[in-house]
Parts: sequence; C-alpha cells; structure tokens
Amino acid sequence: MTPAVRPVTRRDIPVFARTLADAFFDDPVMMWMWPDDERRRRGLPRMFAAEARHHLLAHGGLEIAEGPDGATGGATMWAPPGRWKVTGWRSVLVTAGMIHALGGRARVGAEVNGALEDAHPAEPHWYLSAIGTGNATRGGGFGKALLRSRLDRCDAEGVPAYLESSKEKNISYYERFGFRVTGEIAVPNGGPTLWKMWREPVTR
Repeated sequence: MTPAVRPVTRRDIPVFARTLADAFFDDPVMMWMWPDDERRRRGLPRMFAAEARHHLLAHGGLEIAEGPDGATGGATMWAPPGRWKVTGWRSVLVTAGMIHALGGRARVGAEVNGALEDAHPAEPHWYLSAIGTGNATRGGGFGKALLRSRLDRCDAEGVPAYLESSKEKNISYYERFGFRVTGEIAVPNGGPTLWKMWREPVTR
C-alpha cells in the first residue's frame, strides 16, 4: 500500500523530529556540525523540532507519511515561496533552539546556515529543506509519496521547487522527480559539499 501523507500538527512534532533525526544521523553536513555521535543523537531532534515548531508549522510546510499501521515512516520540511528565511520574532526562537541543540558547535551551525543562505536562489519557489525516512522504513515508498504530495502542488500552482542534496548518491533519486543540479555549495573551513537542485513545474 502507498503510504498516506498528511500535514503535521503541533502534537506530531516530537515524532516528526525523531523521524528526521533518524534519517539524517549519517548525513555529511550533520556529522560536520556534530562530530560526536552521542551529541548528534541528542541534538538532531532538538534542531528539527525548533525549526518545525517556530517556523514551518505556521506556513503549512510540514508533512509526514504513515504506513498502514499508522506509524510515521517519513517526514518533510517545506517552506512556501518567499518564506524560506526565518524573520522577526520567529528567528529569535529558532536561533535559541539551534543554540540549545548545537551547544558548543553553534558557530559551526551558523557557518553552515550562512553558506546555504548565501547560495539560495532569489526566484520564488517551494523550498524542500529536509526530507527523510527512518532506517526501519527505507525502501517502503515513503520518500516518493512525500515528494509527490508537494510536487503535485507545485505543478498545480506553476511554482518551481528547490533543494540542496547533501549526498551525491541522492542526486539521481531527485532527478527522477524532475530536479536538476544547478551548482555546488561548499561549507566553510573544509566542510562538505552540497548540490543545489532546481525543478521547474510540470504543465499538464
């Protein structure tokens, strides 16, 4: 059965954050920000929860995919056109959450965020800041269901989509959904490389 995709509610945020934390545990950027496994294990759910709770939940940018048993198998974080950057009082709350999550690595986190912001395209778009499936549910169609959910909306609205792939091996996966590499982002001070990927809406 195809996983069922639905919007995230405030009550879902803990399981939403844990799902993304599981998916991103071996991500090169996250490993750069938290070289210590245990600190990364603790910090990732806090980071995703802060971004979700104080920024993207209000914009309807969070979705989870559930299996037939109702268990969450995947999650996505999207920002609507013109809303990808946190501003105003929300930025204070998100920044506080990031500092809590990163601790002594907060400066490194700020460098990563700055590099992504500097490279971000100006044209209006839906921004996929994170997508992931739990280790136990990989290969179950959760990622495909989540991507199709929002990309179908992009096509209906005639709006492009953008993401940064932090793993080169994932580029071909996103290409199957119409994304194309448009450039690279180098994290400062010898950090990993990310690939900028852009998708034009499909007219039907």
